Amino acid sequence: MPQLILLNKPYGVICQFSEHPTHPTLKSCVAQSGVYPAGRLDTDSEGLLLLTGDGALQHRIADPRWKLPKTYWVQVEGEPKVEQLEMLRQGVDLGDFVTQPAQVRRIDNPELWPRNPPVRFRKTVPDCWLEIIISEGKNRQVRRMTAKAGLPTLRLVRVAIGPWALDGLQPGEAREIEVSLQDLPRAQSAGRGGKPRTNSPQAQSRAKTGKAPVFRFARGKKP
Repeated sequence: MPQLILLNKPYGVICQFSEHPTHPTLKSCVAQSGVYPAGRLDTDSEGLLLLTGDGALQHRIADPRWKLPKTYWVQVEGEPKVEQLEMLRQGVDLGDFVTQPAQVRRIDNPELWPRNPPVRFRKTVPDCWLEIIISEGKNRQVRRMTAKAGLPTLRLVRVAIGPWALDGLQPGEAREIEVSLQDLPRAQSAGRGGKPRTNSPQAQSRAKTGKAPVFRFARGKKP
């Protein structure tokens, strides 16, 4: 079966293997050759990045037609109002495109690793964390969405892509798993009106408890 690498990409690491003049690259985290990112993650964002050397698997994950949901924990500046959250849920006109409806809710401060460098705070301005789930992945989309809603992003961590999650990986750590294409979600991953489905066990559990998933610190197996 195809091999898939789950990497917790650190802040400041550029999403490429070729040398870069100012940023560390994926080579600093993954020594294995012949693998490539299935999708991207901004240099100033952290969290889950998927890599594989299997072309069919890479295409299946990265192709927007499959609409794999991507879950982000986003620290924003400001105290969200109901209308701001509803704006993110309904879709945001970013000028060059209108985003699809997203799942958005406020969560308690998650248990995450310290960021290096740390986020700069303003003592006079409150901040909070949101969980945002989208099925798209356009350039800097989540940051642009929150900025348009008047909630600038301070920190952005991707914690899940489809059925795969960080599950305790620390920054720079990776885990290798085997994946069967037949076991991946079908293309019909969106409900009526383009809203992501919430019938997965994880989604049902969140809906019942109203609590954010807890990040578990653990040592991952490096490939």
